[in-house]
Order: sequence, then C-alpha cells, then structure tokens
Amino acid sequence: MPLSVAARAEFLAEAHIASLAVEAGDGRAPLNVPVWYDYTPGGEIRFLTDGDSRKARLISKAGRFSMLVQRVSPTYRYVSVEGPVVHSGPTTLEELTRISSRYLPPDAVSGYVQGSDLNVLVTFRMRPEHWLSADLGALG
Repeated sequence: MPLSVAARAEFLAEAHIASLAVEAGDGRAPLNVPVWYDYTPGGEIRFLTDGDSRKARLISKAGRFSMLVQRVSPTYRYVSVEGPVVHSGPTTLEELTRISSRYLPPDAVSGYVQGSDLNVLVTFRMRPEHWLSADLGALG
C-alpha cells in the first residue's frame, strides 16, 4: 500500500541511510551510493559530500538526483524521492553538525565535525518532486 503524504514525509525525516542515484552518462548505469541526509517534512532534502567527488560532479551536471530510504522491520517500508537540485554551495559548520548528529552518538559528533574539512565539502539541496512509497505490512 502506498503511504499517505504525511506518512511518507515522516518516514523520510527519520535517520535512514539513503541510497542516492544520479545519471552517470552514456553507456553507464546510474551512480548509486549511500549517503547521510537531512529532511524536514515539507522542506528540501540536504546532503553533503566532497565537492571533487564523482557524485558531486555528476549531480552538478545532471541537475537532479533521486534517493531511496527503506527499512525491513517490523514491516518492509520504503520511500523514493526524485527532484531538482535547488542549491549547492559550501557546507556550513551548522549543516555538518546537524547531519552528523542524525547518525552518530552524541559523544562522537564533536570529534567527527572537528576531523572534517569544511573547505572541501559541498551541500546539495533537492526539492522533492516525484515520490514513490509503500508499506508492505498490510500484506501479511
């Protein structure tokens, strides 16, 4: 069963590891890599990466990407979202801290942030445009 608009936004706002996919060019399948991200229902999806990475170059060229988040228990549920990049720019300390805090234990965030090089990180923001979702729990 597809998720309601509110349920899919709430699920995407949880701290899942996303699978990000972006067009990789002629004769290649899309690049598909795991990323940490941040999302507030109704807002934009944000993630950061090394500005010189293949992922960053491909996203800049394509101007859009998709993300898939999923869980396998207690029921299989997923949300896939695709849309245009609405902004990319240098990552701020606040963005790095916020995204890191979603995935790391509180006592590890400071060390992770201090060990990161803000000079090489870029944050991409995507406006969700197309959604797919399902919760297969009702099938059991």
